[in-house]
Amino acid sequence: MNMIRANGLSLHYADTGETGLPALVLANSLGTDFRSWDRVVERLSGFYRIIRYDKRGHGLSESSDAPYQMSDHVADLADLLDALKVSSVIVVGLSVGGQIAQGLALTRPDLVRALVLCDTAAKIGTPDMWQARMEVIEKGGIEALAAPILERWFSEDFRTNRPEELAGWRSMLTRTPVQGYLGTCAAIRDTDFSEDVTSLDLPVLCVCGTEDGATTPDVVEATAALIPGARYIPIDGAGHLPCIEKPDALVSAIKTFIQENKLG
Repeated sequence: MNMIRANGLSLHYADTGETGLPALVLANSLGTDFRSWDRVVERLSGFYRIIRYDKRGHGLSESSDAPYQMSDHVADLADLLDALKVSSVIVVGLSVGGQIAQGLALTRPDLVRALVLCDTAAKIGTPDMWQARMEVIEKGGIEALAAPILERWFSEDFRTNRPEELAGWRSMLTRTPVQGYLGTCAAIRDTDFSEDVTSLDLPVLCVCGTEDGATTPDVVEATAALIPGARYIPIDGAGHLPCIEKPDALVSAIKTFIQENKLG
């Protein structure tokens, strides 16, 4: 277990530490911890320095009082990278992790060399939608919404044919600290980077599972259209978490993006 003080909180992180290799930072989604990237790390290990972390209120990282702002999450990651003395990273951000990645590129461009935005958008959902979700969780806990969340996370094929794995991801979701989940819901609710991302000037790849029910392909593709020069690639058959469901396809897209842009 590696813990580090960043932006006033104790954050749980992992760092493969190969200082001579290009650095990838993996930022995970709402309701997951950094184990969601395990299959990606297995396939990229030895080619890149890979840094993962549990964002505030998730996994083993410390929580703060809800609500959070996206700037809190962005500052957490910036401080983590500063503490590790690493810059010019490729940030691979999934869902809210992708919004954190966008915020980092906008506010600390010295830290970010390129972005891979997975199943995310400049604006996710509506404030009313997030407020309604938060109210249900405040009354009944995360368990009250676990079933519809898992339907958005995973394709029907995954849910039908991989029940043991599905049970594990359900446990990860429902064991997320409620304060961390609610705080991050508020951050997503209040975030709209639609105008800001039009000024980004770095290589950007946007990917989305074709079965994603949370940030649907049309939403992700629309965000790619806002970012100058960004590419969009669908991940066939995956839901909201292609790093779990279709890691080979996601890794192939990441490697091709890195090679085409001479980033590694």
